[in-house]
Amino acid sequence: MTNAEAYDRGFAHLSSHTVGPLLASARDSRAPRLLDVGCGTGVVTAAALALGAEVTAVDCDPVMLKLTARRHPYAAIRQATLPDLPFDDARFDAVVGNFVINHVPDTSRTLRELRRVLRPAGTLSLTWWKSDEMTATSVFADAIAAARVPYDPPARPFSAHDSPPSFTALLEEAGFGEPAVDALRWRHRVDLTEWWTGVVESGGPRFGMIGYQPPEVAERIREHYLRLAAPYAREGFPVCAYLARATR
Repeated sequence: MTNAEAYDRGFAHLSSHTVGPLLASARDSRAPRLLDVGCGTGVVTAAALALGAEVTAVDCDPVMLKLTARRHPYAAIRQATLPDLPFDDARFDAVVGNFVINHVPDTSRTLRELRRVLRPAGTLSLTWWKSDEMTATSVFADAIAAARVPYDPPARPFSAHDSPPSFTALLEEAGFGEPAVDALRWRHRVDLTEWWTGVVESGGPRFGMIGYQPPEVAERIREHYLRLAAPYAREGFPVCAYLARATR
């Protein structure tokens, strides 16, 4: 289970850069009923509420949901694990998911489920990381390797679908129209010590293992991390993500 407060300080801050583009279609269409899938600590939920949307937020992590519910009492909060959603057909005008599609066990089935809960002409917006341009996180893997700590990261099943042409084809197969994928690039400017703490203490599947190492081993990894991250201290880590849009 994720440490929600640490996740909020770390990954949620990183992913907040894409919230504006993610909600652009919903904002332009003035979609009143919006579903935020994989809501995490509520970064997208907060922005959608500010746009005047009627927001339903779902996540599989009860700790995340508890934090989101406390912060955003005007959103409807439900626990759900993709690809299954507890909603009627055509329930929402817009569905958005910020860095959740890359974590689901069955991408094709999830897209069909997201289409099911959308009304006709409703909009879908999804983001995922371009993994080979994610220095902000790859620096942790490099630090583990430099410290000579055995590391068996979890598989990335989504890598088979993460290119724009491949994901566009999946959207079309799921029945979506007008699919398009754009690249979003920015610099993640963050205090290096705070970024270390946020990522390690969040307890995520890739780097939470650092927190379970003996103190001397964790410190050795941290020293390598600070050395490798130092070139990005001023300008920030270069980051790239993909944004997919489609209509039902």
